[in-house]
Amino acid sequence: MFSIGRDAQLVIVSPRGRLDLSFVTGFESHQLTQPVRVSRLDGTQMGAELPRGWEGTFEIERGNAAVEDFIAATEQAFFDGGWPATSTMYQYIAEPDGSVSTYQFDGVTFRLASAGQWRGDTSVKQKLEFFATRRRRI
Repeated sequence: MFSIGRDAQLVIVSPRGRLDLSFVTGFESHQLTQPVRVSRLDGTQMGAELPRGWEGTFEIERGNAAVEDFIAATEQAFFDGGWPATSTMYQYIAEPDGSVSTYQFDGVTFRLASAGQWRGDTSVKQKLEFFATRRRRI
């Protein structure tokens, strides 16, 4: 067996409470690393990848104003003299063997990469990008 998209559930907890994204149609995340390479005098190559956080994207069909309201509140807090607070995000994955894997993303910041295109009788697709300081299994 293998995993499919509906096996994942995502929960965002912001300083203002839980952010419910109405219609998530896609989610992608990947690790960021800083490569370190050493060429020893004897010709041996050595390397390491140092963790530098995680980033990713939510693809959303707009079902309500939750995303825009969240971003607007974050932006307003900054202009009111505060520093944008970070969120915590959880990813729950139903594994093929029946178990559940849970991952926590810490220090999450968000960017509304696209608030959507408004056209005739088509749905409004939004893109929410994020950066997290780390991801860990809990």
